[in-house]
Parts: sequence; C-alpha cells; structure tokens
Amino acid sequence: MTRKKIYFNNPQLEFRYIAAHTSVFVGGRRLGKSHGLNAPWMLRNVQHMPRSGGGIVGATFQQLLTRTIPGTLKAFEDMGYKRNLHYYIGRKPPKAAGFKEPVIQPVSYDHVMSWYNGSVQFLISQDIPGSSNSLTLQYILGDEAKFLDFEKLKDETFPANGGFKGPWKNSPWLNSMLFTSDMPTTKKGSWFLSYQDKMDPDLIEAIKWLVKEIYRLKQLPATTYTQRMIREYSIRLAQFRSVAVYYREASTIENVALLGKKYIAQMKRDLPPLVFATSIMCIRPGKLKDGFYPALRDSVHFYKAYDNSYLLNLDYDFDKASEQSCLQDADVDLYRPICIAFDYNANINWLVAGQQSGIKALVLKSFFVKYQRKLRELVDDFCNYYRHHHTREVVYYYDNTALGSNYAVSDEDFASVICSQFALNGWTVHRVHIGNPLKHHEKHIIIDQGLKGQKYLLPMINEPNNEPLKLALEHTGVKVGANGFQKDKSGEKLAETEEDLLEHRTDGTDAFDTLMIGMFFYPHASGNYVSSGGSAAMPI
Repeated sequence: MTRKKIYFNNPQLEFRYIAAHTSVFVGGRRLGKSHGLNAPWMLRNVQHMPRSGGGIVGATFQQLLTRTIPGTLKAFEDMGYKRNLHYYIGRKPPKAAGFKEPVIQPVSYDHVMSWYNGSVQFLISQDIPGSSNSLTLQYILGDEAKFLDFEKLKDETFPANGGFKGPWKNSPWLNSMLFTSDMPTTKKGSWFLSYQDKMDPDLIEAIKWLVKEIYRLKQLPATTYTQRMIREYSIRLAQFRSVAVYYREASTIENVALLGKKYIAQMKRDLPPLVFATSIMCIRPGKLKDGFYPALRDSVHFYKAYDNSYLLNLDYDFDKASEQSCLQDADVDLYRPICIAFDYNANINWLVAGQQSGIKALVLKSFFVKYQRKLRELVDDFCNYYRHHHTREVVYYYDNTALGSNYAVSDEDFASVICSQFALNGWTVHRVHIGNPLKHHEKHIIIDQGLKGQKYLLPMINEPNNEPLKLALEHTGVKVGANGFQKDKSGEKLAETEEDLLEHRTDGTDAFDTLMIGMFFYPHASGNYVSSGGSAAMPI
C-alpha cells in the first residue's frame, strides 16, 4: 500500500495531540480547519468508537451541503478514504459492502454518513425543525460555529449527546464536542468565545507534558519500567483528556508555510479591514458606537431562508448545489415582481432587490459590480441569478439621480440603460419614479422608524445573500455637516486601497435606502403599478 505524507501546521498538531473532550477552535480563513481539524477528529471518533453515532451540525442544510460536507469529504479522500467504499452518504450501505451495523440503527439513512466499522454520523440542520429529536449521539461536530443558534444547540442537540454509554464508556471522547469557526463579528455569533474561560490552562499543560513524556519513553529501549510508565501515563492522559476543555485562536499566518506570503498579502489587499482582521488575523472586532442605522439588530432584522426541499432533492450532487440561483432561496416569490433599487457611481454600482411579505420589507439579495463592469453587467448578474423567475417582472424604484446622468455608462442615463438591459434579458420593468432624493436626516428618521417597527414596513435582510451590504450598514457612520445630520459618505470618492474596498463603503446603503423608501411609500400589487415616470407625495 502506498503511504502518503500529509502536512499539518503547528495549531493543527497541537489540537490533535491535546485531543481534549471539548474543543473550540477559532481559526483564520484557510488555516486548514476541514483537513487538519474536522476530518481527523471525525475519523478518530469513528475508529475509536466503532458502531457509534455522531452528529454534524450546521446552521442550514445549504451550509452542510455546499461548504461543510464537500470540504470534509475532500479531506477524507486525501487521507485515503473513498466514498462508496469506506463510507456511504444519504443511503444505507448495500449488504455486499460488508459494513458492520451501528449499535443504534438510524430510522432513515437519508441524512446519514455510514462507515465500514458500523459508525454513523447524522447531518443535523438547525433550519429543519426537530432534526436532533430522538437521536442518541456519542459526539457532536459544529462547523462554521458563528452561524449556529446556541439556543437550539442547548435545547435540541446537546441533550441528544449524552445518556447511553454503550461499549464506549471508557473512551475519553465519549460525548465529545468540536466547534470550529473563524472569528465572529456579531454578538449572537460569539457564543462559543466563552469556552476560553472554561479551559483550565494547567490541565492543558499537563496533557502536553504527558504526551511528550510518553513519546520520550517510547524512544527508549523497551524495559519493564518503561512499559509500566507508558501504561500509567496513558491511563492518566485518557483521564485528563476526558474532562479537558481546549480553546484556541489561530490566525491564517500560522499556515503561511503552505499558503505562502503572497496569499496573506492578497487577502490584506482584497478584503475590507474588518473582514481581514476577523477572517484572516482572527482578531476580535470592535464595534461602531454610533451609526446611521442604530436600530439595526442581528436578532431582529437578519434571517436565513434556504429552500431545503430543493437542496434535499439534489441527492448530494455537490456540483448542482454549488450553482448559484434563486432556487436555493425560500424567501422569494417567483410569481410576483421583484422590487429593485440602484446606486450609481463611476467605480462601483449596486443593485438591492426585495419583496414585500405582509408587514415585512424583505431584502432578498444585493449585487454590485466594479470598474470595467457597469450597469448592464449588473443587470445581467441579477437576471442570471433569478433566471428561474416565472413572470420576469421588476418594479424599479429610482429618484432624480438616475435621470440625465451617464458617468457610469455610455451616453444614456442610468434609468434608460437599466430598462433597456432588462428588456434584452426578456424582463418587464415597471418604473416608479420617486422624485428628488430625501435629505439624510429625513431618510434616517423614516428608516429608523421602520427598523424599530414603529411605522411603515419592517426591513428584514437575508443575511447570507447580503454579506457586503450587512457590513456596510453596520459600519455606516454619521457626521454633522453644512446641511445638519448626515450619513458620513466622505470616503466614497477616495481611491480604493487594500484597507478600504469600494464594496464596504456607503454606496450600497444608498441603494438600500432607495429600496426601503420605495417599498414604504409606493407599495404595489401584481398588475397595479405607478405609471412610468409618475411620482406621488411622500408622507413624512
């Protein structure tokens, strides 16, 4: 059999030889969490607790299907484990495979990984109610932990990870847990940072000493004394591991030997400062104390909406799952027009899309293009993503900034370019002209009242589909200028730098504002729109 060498960086090695019962690892992007942490941890539990059952927890089934599972399966393959040979996923292994049976048989194998030695792992999605119910687990893995709902973990999944000890009662990893993530930027996503306070540094140091001492003794000639000490130390090590909590933060730089310095430099150039600090350097973020949207709350105004019926029917076809389209979104009504608004600039152009749902103004998705890509390409991106929309209609909200201007396009004004490009894509545009742009303090009052649920519609933002917009909204500042209270847009006209990317400035928030104003004051029903070029009085 051909042996293959696999590289592990220092944080990965430390994690593996400490092997604590409960581990929380906060690591930078491309540190190697799938290959160096998740996959080896899962394989260890599979092999040390044959015929056991584990849980792989994701915030959404879409996350499991498109990010967690593909990366883990690639790591298994690199370590020599083949799908439909060493394990099966989404179906019961055929009898011809000769797999052992798990101690507790799954009721259904639809969302189960089954291993050659009888071990199974359940795919648990928090957006599928009750997916942890009736399970009896021997361990839990939570990838991208910053997106997990801690209350659901505490109420649904943690209780499943206990009770039945079976033949694994002497394993230090019975009912073990691993949570991996990059650094969270929100309070809700920071629940696992508290595990740092639960770690006993002295116990971790004792484990390190025992590991080193056992290794040292194994290098010596085998004697009665060395064998006895190895046994005694191994028993002590298992005892320590069984109660240990290990917490570690590590930046991407600790994997520089594999990634190279150019990758770090590129990330510093391409990512906004906050994202670079959290996702690469693994630095806990600070907060903007005052902003233009002070009522914006993670727990109130952001949501996730994946169409699990579509994803579940893909039969674990990861290529299809990776194709971006509105079929994966559960919040869009494909039979009703989509409301859109733009922001127009020479170097960056934005489109923000939404639909009304009862008392809510849903922000379905946002798009932006930069530099050589202009408004026509932006419209094309929208039409491609929503290519499965049935009526292909949009309600285009625009103010006077879209008329008589052409600095982002050729010799046509913005509104004309947008409408003609939609027509080329086979879409119908219902133009709604909302007049002159509101003053900043007026927009602030209106949108703030909406965010607080006091008046108008309640803005609700699909978080995974609007990540750059979310970051921009949360970090839009204010200033007092010649016209009084204003959104701080002072950085918009500056040249883009590696510390200050265009897509994380305030441009996108202006498109968001226009969309909200349009949806608040110019509601529409299918087939009943404000006439082209018309305007209406806005009750402020």
